Amino acid sequence: MSIQLHVASLPDLVEPPSSEDTEGCLQCQQGSKMVLFVTGRCHWRCDYCPLSENRREIEYIYANERRCDPDDWEAVLEEAHAMNATGTGITGGDPMMDRERTLESIRQLKREFGSQHHIHMYTSIPFQPPQATALADAGLDEIRFHLLDLELEPYLEIMEACEQAGMKTGVELPCEPDQEERLLALLEELRDAPITFLNLNELEITVGNLDNMELRGFNISNELTAGAEG
Repeated sequence: MSIQLHVASLPDLVEPPSSEDTEGCLQCQQGSKMVLFVTGRCHWRCDYCPLSENRREIEYIYANERRCDPDDWEAVLEEAHAMNATGTGITGGDPMMDRERTLESIRQLKREFGSQHHIHMYTSIPFQPPQATALADAGLDEIRFHLLDLELEPYLEIMEACEQAGMKTGVELPCEPDQEERLLALLEELRDAPITFLNLNELEITVGNLDNMELRGFNISNELTAGAEG
């Protein structure tokens, strides 16, 4: 009797961290950054959003996987201490949908760990320029814009304001297999944008976006990752 073993296909090896990566990326790759989910509120305009239903529209905070009551900063800081966090990545939902809580989270972390605690934040909202100063004054080090519909123009003013306020400003996007032409055009537009870095991520297929991804004809690329094929 013969036995056949099925071995999962291996993805290409990921390159090690580079000195050209942003500080936020370097710390994430080292596993030393806490992930702070400040709100489940969002505009829900991205059909590829990977967020699960149990995180959408919630008011709880998650410090890594630890659920914290709203504004329970003691629990958040305790989690950061437990993992010896060198920094924090603030996400959601969209953190700018609860701006005051986001600002307070930045203040609390900087007060506890000092200016060396690196904080970056994701948002897809082209918010008003004066708010950039408030974020910088609170202590935000780095901001990453997710461009809705791959449109750059609505974000140019706030990008410039963030750079002027002293925050490292960049763009972070998933690579949608059916948007290659538009994405390549956007990359050319970004050459003249007031940003200092660009992160392109593999589009992930998750429980939260599976139905929408199937409607667009996307399949998982291999058996070891959640990346979309293409």
